[in-house]
Parts: sequence; structure tokens; C-alpha cells
Amino acid sequence: MDFIVQATDTNSKARAGVFTTDHGDVETPVFMPVGTVGSVKGVHFHELVDDVKARIILGNTYHLYLRPGTEILRQAGGLQRFTGWNRPMLTDSGGFQVFSLSDNRKIKEDGVEFRSHIDGSKHLFTPENVVDIQRLIGADIMMALDECTPGTASRDYASKSLDLTMRWLRRGWKRYQETSCPYGYSQAYFPIVQGCTYRDLRAKAASEVAELGAPGNAIGGLAVGEPAEVMYEMIEVVNEILPTDKPRYLMGVGTPANILEAIDRGVDMMDCVMPTRNGRNGMLFTLNGIMNMRNRKWADDFSELDPSGTSVVDKVYTKAYVRHLFISSELLAMQIASIHNLAFYMHLVTLARQHIMAGDFHEWKNQMVPRLMSRL
Repeated sequence: MDFIVQATDTNSKARAGVFTTDHGDVETPVFMPVGTVGSVKGVHFHELVDDVKARIILGNTYHLYLRPGTEILRQAGGLQRFTGWNRPMLTDSGGFQVFSLSDNRKIKEDGVEFRSHIDGSKHLFTPENVVDIQRLIGADIMMALDECTPGTASRDYASKSLDLTMRWLRRGWKRYQETSCPYGYSQAYFPIVQGCTYRDLRAKAASEVAELGAPGNAIGGLAVGEPAEVMYEMIEVVNEILPTDKPRYLMGVGTPANILEAIDRGVDMMDCVMPTRNGRNGMLFTLNGIMNMRNRKWADDFSELDPSGTSVVDKVYTKAYVRHLFISSELLAMQIASIHNLAFYMHLVTLARQHIMAGDFHEWKNQMVPRLMSRL
């Protein structure tokens, strides 16, 4: 996987680039919509392409492994052929989902044993079989198995957890090098930097990850309960060490403000369920702030949903109509909001890229963050 840095900002670590996959090129910085089970909830693929302008989406190894299962995906020729999405795709390792099942999993040196949330059946994820599973899923970018510690973990626990994650990484990297994609195209493997909120642990992890020379690197275990400023500090520590010629992926983050702050600190790739999850609950993000579409104030507002928006739904539907749909519990409300929010996130990182290319990203970001966080 080739990655080229095309421009850097004058007063920050922000950079604009492009990485190549066998399913197409992806310009960065990029936001990746989450398609957990092979679909982005409530959004057709043609809408993701034409309206949202999505460049790459995610699938989840844990969920896809359990259903439909790797045998179905193998017969289909991989997740892209199974779903009809012919653009780049990334799969996470399933580690976060497994470790969130605190009452139904057991961490061991070999891997993590867990029970399915679907039928209670017992399974084991190891660093090796997670590579094998993602090979069969067929994503362009695969993630290493790691343990995601909560943001409030003690230093002793975080240190032991990190050591286990790094031992797993070395095993997973070996398996990656020994195997190939069953569908004939290349797949990249990203290590994940853990270390909770401890600077020395994060620096240690980043140094060991950098030594591998992987096609790209990820930063995990953030936005899991720690203050935002601590998250930004950890990103700075890690990005001072991770190689500049490889893409950096911040996992599971976040709000529009989080995204701009992460880009400011040298992050290239981000994902989060927030645009669709919050959208389904009536929260719409805009360049001027956040709208709660259930509020009474929108009941007789017949202006466009978002005059500054780039999505078709922003121009077709009014605030009053979308509020009516939410109050009436109509499914269309959730679909409109999901499309709008995803298109907004994509527009935001596109604007960020333009300002990086112009060299004034940091100043623009400082003006935008307060606006993005305001409530309309």
C-alpha cells in the first residue's frame, strides 16, 4: 500500500495525502463511515457514493465472523463482492467488540475466548486466526488483534495489557507475512498503538510499532472515557514517533471538533458511528453547529434542512418536515439524518484537505471548532 504526503500545513502537523489500494485510491484526511455488518445503517451504497462521497468504509470482523460467517464470504469472493461495494474497505480486528463483552469473555496468552451475543456459542480469537478471518473477509486494510483498555485503567493494568497486545502483534505480523489474500489482491495490515493515557506506555508502543515497518499504523484505546485534552495529548505523543511516510489511523473518533483536532495533530484516517447513531436520534451536525431535530423551534421552520450542506437531502427537505418525521417516528427521518451527517463529515474532511493544501488549516480549524460545538 503506497502512501504519498502531498502537502503539509504551515502551523500544524496536518497533512494531505493519498494512499493506494487495489480497489482504488483514497485521498486523506479521510473519514470512513462504519458499515459494521457489511452495511452502513439506513444508507444505500449508491447514496454513499453519489451523495455522501464516501471513499472507503469499514466492516467489523467480530460481527461478520459470527454472521454471515467466513464460509459464506469465501464463497461470495469476499465482502466487496458479497455486498456490491467495489471501493476500498477496512476491517477492524473485532478486539474492541470482544473486550466490550466483559461478562462473556476471558483474556488468555493465546487469545481471547468469548461467547457470541447472538446464540451464546463459545469462540476464540487469536492474533493468527484474526488475520485468517480478515483474509477471508477480503478487506483492503486489516487490523491487528489488541486489547482495548478503558480510559480509566490503572497504570499497572495498562502496562500488562500493552505487553500482551505487543506479543499478539508480533504473532499476527508473522501470520500476515506468511499468508496472502485468497482473492488475488493485496491487503495491508495495521498494528494498533495502545497504552491507555500514560505517555511512556504510548511512546513505548509507538516505537515498537514503528519498527515493524507496516503499511500503516493505528492509534486505538482513545475516546473511551478519558477527557478530550488527554486524548489529544496521547495523539501528539504517538505521532511524534510513528513514521511520517505511512498513514495514521485514529480509531473510533469522534465529534466534528475531535476530527479537526486530530487532523491538526497529524492523523490521516478516522471512523466513528456518531454520524449515523446520533443522526438516528435526531442530532444533525452542520458547519454552524448542532441541531436537535426534535426541538419545538423547528416545527414551523420551512427553510432548507442545511443551506450550507452538500447532500441532496439538505436541499430537498425542510427543517419542519424532518422534525415532523422524527416526532412521527418515521424511518425516513433516520435515513435523511444519516445521509446528511455522513455527507457533512465527508465535506468537513474535504474542507480540511483544501485548507491544508492552502497552508492555512490551523487558523481555519481554530475558527471552526467553536462553531461546530455550538447548539442551534
